[in-house]
Amino acid sequence: MSKAFGIVNFGANHIWVEGLHDYRPIGAFSFLGRYRIIDFPISNMSNSGIDRIQVYVRRRARSLTEHLGSGRHYNINSKRGKIHLLFSETAVQNDIYSTDISAFMDNLNSIEHVHYPYVLIAPSYMVYTMDYSALLQTHIDSGADISLVYHSVDNAKDKYINCQTLNLNKQKGVLSLEPNRGTAKNRNIFMDTYVMKKELFIELIKKAKKTSSVFTLADIVNSECSELDIRGVAHRGFFAPISDFKSYYDANISLIDFKNAMNLFDDNWPIYTRTNDSCPTQYFDTAEVKASVVSNGCLIEGKIENSVIGRGCTIKKGAVIKNSIVLPGVYISENAHIENHVIDKNSKIIHVKDIVASPEKPGYIKKGDTL
Repeated sequence: MSKAFGIVNFGANHIWVEGLHDYRPIGAFSFLGRYRIIDFPISNMSNSGIDRIQVYVRRRARSLTEHLGSGRHYNINSKRGKIHLLFSETAVQNDIYSTDISAFMDNLNSIEHVHYPYVLIAPSYMVYTMDYSALLQTHIDSGADISLVYHSVDNAKDKYINCQTLNLNKQKGVLSLEPNRGTAKNRNIFMDTYVMKKELFIELIKKAKKTSSVFTLADIVNSECSELDIRGVAHRGFFAPISDFKSYYDANISLIDFKNAMNLFDDNWPIYTRTNDSCPTQYFDTAEVKASVVSNGCLIEGKIENSVIGRGCTIKKGAVIKNSIVLPGVYISENAHIENHVIDKNSKIIHVKDIVASPEKPGYIKKGDTL
């Protein structure tokens, strides 16, 4: 698809994942053992024929930069394709001025110099798959100024609290965007995915900057609903916004269920990621693994149930891990009992034997910590 270039946006100021966010941007979060969250929007673009991609980062970009590398592992055209990592001059995570509009303004020349008539903007904090080439064609055929992707849900009172929603008319025209405040069960959750002409995108960036120094792209699009033809496009399939700590935990755990995983993963729509050469996981005689996702390079002697285990982890004899997410390089000693936790990268559980939290409020162990 040569009509559009892609932008992977870092998301709104209020998106914050406690603990994990202290060390890396959401796009660099480990997901389901072997992926990073940013693999999903970039793979969607690559599979859709978009090979010119700008990735915007706010802060702590080292891990994301290492993971993206040259971008060749995303099957992007090696001659004309490129992943371009761009930064905002306002790099404070929770500063009200650190908006996506500010980042776009800081890199406006990079946007203007891309020779494609359309732009597709996707978030770095949402996990879903979608054919963007079909989305672009739907947008062009509709004659709309902007197309916004949404996902209809029936549990908006309890979930998606940090997300925006779309108010639609009967023709799926967008009347307004507003935050989900948990007041209604059925809502159209905005997936922070836009399609529009590049010239209009640049106009909106400049207009947002003049209107307010704290305006986001969603804010300026919302203000233009009465002036522009803005349409909603429905998404179907697995959808998980990583907008807080609990949503990160829930998204990982939910994909242990094979039916949910089949709604996300498709042999004809690969999710690319940076691979590491390591040996297969070794299961010892004392190992017992049930309903879990275990990555390669692990040494498993203990019991694992309904959990996600990252690469290169060591689970010693007698250890029990239930309903937990263990990031790469974690060491868990003999007879430790861990339940309903996220254990960050390279942590060691040696001296403390019982680490249990409630499923409603999972616990977190810091990166590189020793307990």
